[in-house]
Amino acid sequence: MHPPGADTVLVRHGEIGTKSEQVGRKMEGQLRDNVAAILFDRGFDDRVERERTRLYVRSDSDRIEAVTDAVTDTFGVVSASPAVRTDPTLDAISSCLAETAREVYTGGTFAVRARRAGQTGAHPFSSKELEEEGGAAVWRAAEAAGLDPVVDLDDPDVTFFVECRAEDAYVFLEKRDGPGGLPYGTQRPVVALVSGGIDSPVAAWEMMRRGCPVVPLYVDLGEYGGPDHRARAESTAEALARYAPSGDLSLRVAPGGEAVQAIVDATEKHRMLVLRRFMLRVAAAVADGAGAVGIVTGEAIGQKSSQTSANLRVTSAATDLPVHRPLLTLDKSTITERARNIGTYDDATIPAGCNRVAPSYPETAASLAEVREVEPADIDSLVREAASAVKK
Repeated sequence: MHPPGADTVLVRHGEIGTKSEQVGRKMEGQLRDNVAAILFDRGFDDRVERERTRLYVRSDSDRIEAVTDAVTDTFGVVSASPAVRTDPTLDAISSCLAETAREVYTGGTFAVRARRAGQTGAHPFSSKELEEEGGAAVWRAAEAAGLDPVVDLDDPDVTFFVECRAEDAYVFLEKRDGPGGLPYGTQRPVVALVSGGIDSPVAAWEMMRRGCPVVPLYVDLGEYGGPDHRARAESTAEALARYAPSGDLSLRVAPGGEAVQAIVDATEKHRMLVLRRFMLRVAAAVADGAGAVGIVTGEAIGQKSSQTSANLRVTSAATDLPVHRPLLTLDKSTITERARNIGTYDDATIPAGCNRVAPSYPETAASLAEVREVEPADIDSLVREAASAVKK
């Protein structure tokens, strides 16, 4: 919901404000560029302006809702508000509040919340005076419309917000949540193992939310995967790319069919651990070539046999790179809900038949020594072959 004539989106960030002046400026600049990129990708040419602790997108009321939606998909954005800009005076703000009330207030309780920003003495009124004068303006507009207004400062049905700065003031009606985190591109890259299932795209998204560019990698399982399995991974990469259009989230595909068959032939209860170690080693080789500093997986403790606390130790030992598991302690229901929210759930639930590789009785508490013992003798060459043949 937005006030009539809304022409600006107020963009708020969070953790950037805790950084040093130099780092904060750099991150704000990156956030501004990312907002501009996501707007351009979605067909908007609105101007993004930057002030300390705030970004402003100059738009118009015809597309303000869609622009706000795009802004709140941008990593690093804590919240955004479609607002109308006015002069930073009591008269102008009160007039704007009255006009907004005439359009959106239809009864019930209301409150005016005002915040001034800038140097002391920048305005000849306090925030409290602004709330009182603004509340009176809303009250008069409501009475003139034949309504019976009621003020409730604790839990109002409608809240009129005012943000007053030195040069401009803004009136708005909501604070729409963004993903938070840090601006994409402010951390070093990581390789994300994506299968197209529910978990891995959520894990990749979470790392993106912390500022890490992601290199999506799919290990093709050959006859144990198939075109539908790969199609899910491709859809995952496309969905993630919408959140970071300035990055390169093209899916990298490593041909793993030969290795998977060798692993199936050589192993039984340790099969999934050997396969997981193979994938991690391929990801490490890709990371080396891409300048990435870690690997991301969608694993959570105890969710599958290969993800017990004992088995995670065994698989992590396959590489010297850190294996990031942002979903480690989350319940499946929480992960599923996040997949729905970011738009990767529907394609992830298409049946693909990739469970044929799993053994009937998998090991749940393997030792590193016994897993190494059963790995195919040529596992090193299989890793090199798969990594050297990666294609976008």
